[in-house]
Amino acid sequence: MSHPTKQVAAPSLVDQDGLRAVIQDTVRTTVAAVLAQLEADRAKLNGRIAYSEHEAAALLGLEWHQLRDERRRGRIAASVGPGRKILYTREALLAYLAERQWEPGNS
Repeated sequence: MSHPTKQVAAPSLVDQDGLRAVIQDTVRTTVAAVLAQLEADRAKLNGRIAYSEHEAAALLGLEWHQLRDERRRGRIAASVGPGRKILYTREALLAYLAERQWEPGNS
């Protein structure tokens, strides 16, 4: 005949309030750092809304003719500015990169 064992709660080895405070402080610090980096990156772009083909290619690490070819193939969106100048928005450049994420096994 077995006797039921009485379950005894183990004392908490972690101060829950202290842990919560550490987590909140870590999250606050991390979010502040990410926002600061985002603002620094935006400042590098001088707040512009569009870039010439040469500028956009340089931002992507391409030669201008490579970006032109991608546009002609329909792989990146572009706009026509004054004087029929080809322009790329920041959003178009980011979308182009987002659509081409590298995955292991893909060359």
